[in-house]
Amino acid sequence: MNKKGKREKISIFNRFLGWVEKAGNALPHPATLFALFALATIILSGIAHYFGWQAFHPGTKALIEPVNLISLEGLHNIILKMVDNYTGFAPLGIVMVAMLGIGMAESSGLINAVIRLLVLSAPKHLLTFIIVFSGILSNIASDIGYVLLIPLAGVIFMAVDRHPVAGMAAAFAGVSGGFSANLFIGTIDPLLAGLSEEAARILDPAYMVNPTANYYFMVVSTIIIALTGTWITEKIVEPRLGKYKGDAPKENIDKLSQSEKKGLIYSLITTAFIFVIILIGILPNDGFLRAADGGVLNSPLIKGVVAMLFIVAGLMGLAYGFASGKFKNDTDVVKGMTKAMQTLCLYLVLVFFAAQFVAYFKWSNLGVIFAIKGADLLKASGLGIIPLMVMFIIFSASINMLMGSASAKWALMAPIFIPMFMLLGYSPELTQVVYRIGDSVSNIISPMMSFFALIIAYIQKYESRTGIGTIIATMLPYSIAFFFVWTALLIIWIFFDLPLGPGAGLFYTM
Repeated sequence: MNKKGKREKISIFNRFLGWVEKAGNALPHPATLFALFALATIILSGIAHYFGWQAFHPGTKALIEPVNLISLEGLHNIILKMVDNYTGFAPLGIVMVAMLGIGMAESSGLINAVIRLLVLSAPKHLLTFIIVFSGILSNIASDIGYVLLIPLAGVIFMAVDRHPVAGMAAAFAGVSGGFSANLFIGTIDPLLAGLSEEAARILDPAYMVNPTANYYFMVVSTIIIALTGTWITEKIVEPRLGKYKGDAPKENIDKLSQSEKKGLIYSLITTAFIFVIILIGILPNDGFLRAADGGVLNSPLIKGVVAMLFIVAGLMGLAYGFASGKFKNDTDVVKGMTKAMQTLCLYLVLVFFAAQFVAYFKWSNLGVIFAIKGADLLKASGLGIIPLMVMFIIFSASINMLMGSASAKWALMAPIFIPMFMLLGYSPELTQVVYRIGDSVSNIISPMMSFFALIIAYIQKYESRTGIGTIIATMLPYSIAFFFVWTALLIIWIFFDLPLGPGAGLFYTM
């Protein structure tokens, strides 16, 4: 192809990227968006009531009719239940408690030290894998991967005479493309589970979605995504970038100090002690961490995983902080927890409007009616579980190109898709895991991702002409590969009817 043809293709691609960026920027703030959806739900409930929309519940055969929120009773409910909608919103308390524990671990320096230890101690032939793997694990502490690991990966690759942008691309692929995967329960798990539970209760008021709902699937995903990201970096991205010819100076990477090593030892001892206590509480048939009926799946250990996350992360952080000297007294600990909670300020505002929207959707019966009608339409289409889930992955990935926040998108999508798929016989846990795949695979190519501008700034340190198109072109191979391997893993999971997490199957029975 001639140069003119190449320029035309590049021009079309850049125009497409420009359209995506403009469309995303034209959207209101997510909080405003939920306020508008809440208002639209009120208006739509009146329209539905006026025109007599209705549906028959497939389980109870009861007639479901819309409740008009543009009425005296509706107005009273909106006013009187506004506070309860907010404070009773399942994800709110879950995320706040989890963040308190993670905040202690992060502010103590524990997570920073663990990431540096993982990356610095990696053999050269495993360096890429360790960086991608560390990026995936970093989401346990929310955004630390973006702030610490991505720039650190560039410095490390530079130090071993590899292209620094390839290192940052590998880290970015792990941190953002593998955002939902992990070997541990992170802040995203309880957050999404809470939203899924609220949505499931539109149809089944007693339904519970545990934060461990997707744990088995995500543990396997961690290894698959880390290996895939490593292969893409070394076989496609790094060869395409070639040898680094820039003039950015090499930087020294600080090794762990004696106090940091001491902190890690104390934290490891604390972890081992906690692990022994858990084993004592769960292994005997009458263990104190088992449920009243002797079960494990409904035990405090599983159902109270958020409290366990707070306790374990908090104790590890305390052990590291006091042993390393980062924490001098209880005031330092509280300051660390306070700093972590400050990162939730935007989330607290967003949740207020999301909680009202979900509540109105539930009160009005629109959620059930839409779910029944949508389920009937999907049944008529004759699509099986695999084509349906693949389509939902693609849909979730596409929405991600216009709206960056994972929790905001799920708060919007869950009340519609979870009841709809439940009516088709698919569990909320399955719907949630499919959403997580779609959201993750397009994170790294979405200009609407909140850290996208920061990634550009990082890479411009080594390649000054880097722009949105450069980032997307670099990360697109990861996005495509992650889509195919993750979808293939999901198909295998469905084929063998494997549980997604403790007590979390693929199917739902009314």
